[in-house]
Amino acid sequence: MNEKVLDIKSKIIQQTKSLIESVDEAFINGTAAHKVEENLLKQLLKIGHQCMLLLFEHYGSCNLGEDLDLLDGSCLKRLSELHPKEYLSIFGLINAERCVYGTREGQKIDYVPLDARLQLPKQKFSYLLQNWEQSLATEMPYLKVNETMMQILNLSIPVSSLERTNQNMNQYSKKYWDNQIEIKTAEKAQYIVASSDCKGVVIRKSIEEKEEYRLNEGNQSKPASIESSSSKKRNGKKKMAVLGAVYTIESNVRSPDDVLDSLFRAPDDPSPYENAPPRPKPQDKHVRASMHRDDADTLQPAREEIFNWLEQEYNERNPKGNNINILLMDGEEKLWSMGDDLNVSGTPVKILDIIHASSYIWIGIQALHPNNTVVQNIPLVKAQVGHLLEGNALKVIRSLRWQATHMNLKGTKLEDINKACNYLKKNLKRMKYNEYLAAGYPIGSGVIEGACRNVVVDRMECSGMRWVMNGAKSMLNIRCIHLNGNWEHFIDYYIEEEQKDLYPIKAANDDSFIESMVA
Repeated sequence: MNEKVLDIKSKIIQQTKSLIESVDEAFINGTAAHKVEENLLKQLLKIGHQCMLLLFEHYGSCNLGEDLDLLDGSCLKRLSELHPKEYLSIFGLINAERCVYGTREGQKIDYVPLDARLQLPKQKFSYLLQNWEQSLATEMPYLKVNETMMQILNLSIPVSSLERTNQNMNQYSKKYWDNQIEIKTAEKAQYIVASSDCKGVVIRKSIEEKEEYRLNEGNQSKPASIESSSSKKRNGKKKMAVLGAVYTIESNVRSPDDVLDSLFRAPDDPSPYENAPPRPKPQDKHVRASMHRDDADTLQPAREEIFNWLEQEYNERNPKGNNINILLMDGEEKLWSMGDDLNVSGTPVKILDIIHASSYIWIGIQALHPNNTVVQNIPLVKAQVGHLLEGNALKVIRSLRWQATHMNLKGTKLEDINKACNYLKKNLKRMKYNEYLAAGYPIGSGVIEGACRNVVVDRMECSGMRWVMNGAKSMLNIRCIHLNGNWEHFIDYYIEEEQKDLYPIKAANDDSFIESMVA
């Protein structure tokens, strides 16, 4: 055992004794518990750092000799210079000097025994540190993550490093989504509900776009007030993300009146379900987001990724086709056309979100009664929504058109009536609400609306945030894995897959070296 190992062990023993003595001293002096706790953490971090140093020192430079035979029969040469490696653990920085093997100095390094033996990550940040920092990063801005890690571990992790780690993890996310997500099979009589929607993410200008602006407009003289008032628009523009959500739920039979009363209940009114049995809640909810683009910058690749995933979820939740599949969305035709192409057991029941349908009735009623207050229009809207819930969407369309003709509406008011009626007519086949309610189907897309808010708004739209496309794609992928409750499983998968990429070869005399070190 070398002297440095003995010296590190001696320091660990001394620091441990000091730790115990500090507790005894705190008892004698009556030190507050939180002060003791704070001091203990600082000392434990120092002991942890010494223990990590001890681990690395046990290996030394990991010299396996001048020649290194590989299991594939090839041979590598030990390069003459030791190569440095930084390893940042939760306890602090370790600087290691390692033997490396390859063809010759200056060429590609083919094998690093120390890195392979300790399964070191690609980046200098330990896997545990990556786990903690990225778990925080899915919930809070990178700068806040840095502040949190500094406060707890006294480690400063630059925002740029946090971004790179996030994108490095994301390289393994697609394969994880395709092959590793555990999807629970729906129980008998449960419905499988899928939904999709779009939400914008503010993307800052690329270097090329900034340069184009500078050449075309940046040199023109404008008053400072104009520059100030228009700067927000130049900082970035929104690019749409396509989101998907899937869950299972029990049947919940309601009457049209039950739903109508619930939709138009005043905040202080008792719930119509107050004395009813608890309403079933969504179970095993999964969410996913995509911002993939093609060369023409269209959303089609993102739509395809999300709907391929929805198809996978349908089929794994309902492998025998015994459960009812439901597709519940708003009225975007491109999404519905993707839903038509789903290859699942049994054609999904397609339902237009009742809230979205109701919003078009509001447009029609406001066009008919522009001078009314919102409160005055509520009974009029409620009556028409009641017709919708009873399965009489055609009656609503005829009523709005008849009133518009009778009132001789023109201009924008007539345009609003046509907009509302055309929308409802286009979605007639998805508004059989009386049948849906009688069967116990959900008719509101609150889950996907909540996903848009939770996945995108709560993380991607913090004050002043502007994303680059790659960073936005990466964060959305990683955040959805976290929100789905798959984080620790993903971290294990990420480590395993990165290790396969980093260390695909093994030295024939590696084990004998370790045996000699232990002996």
